[in-house]
Amino acid sequence: MTDWTIETLQAELDACPAIAFLKLKVDTLDVAATSLTLTMPLQAAVERAPGSEQFHGGPVASLIDTAGDYAVALGVGGGVPTMNFRVDYLRPCTGSVLKAVATARRIGRTVSVADVDILNEQGKLCAVGRGSYMSAIG
Repeated sequence: MTDWTIETLQAELDACPAIAFLKLKVDTLDVAATSLTLTMPLQAAVERAPGSEQFHGGPVASLIDTAGDYAVALGVGGGVPTMNFRVDYLRPCTGSVLKAVATARRIGRTVSVADVDILNEQGKLCAVGRGSYMSAIG
């Protein structure tokens, strides 16, 4: 079982090349509530089109999957495999940074579920996601 802190979770995120590429940062962490917030900055590699200031949907989906996974990880003690997830894009995700607000809705013996809201800099909801994750680790 991991003793989760912002620093230990950030170190785990930074150790994964795909997540490190997205430059995800842990903003908040509440182990008891199995919730966290992550941010992702806009960079040329995740922009929909040069100069658009719009995030491409693929990196937004990766942000959702990662945030949901680690919301569950807070409850089960470590990162878990994704079984399935969906994304609903509500408006273009624009600005210089996105925030993912993730909460594990159910930590089950074999399957867990997390919900993730994606907010732009103005706090407007631009995407929502729900993921199911295998609860057993190891």
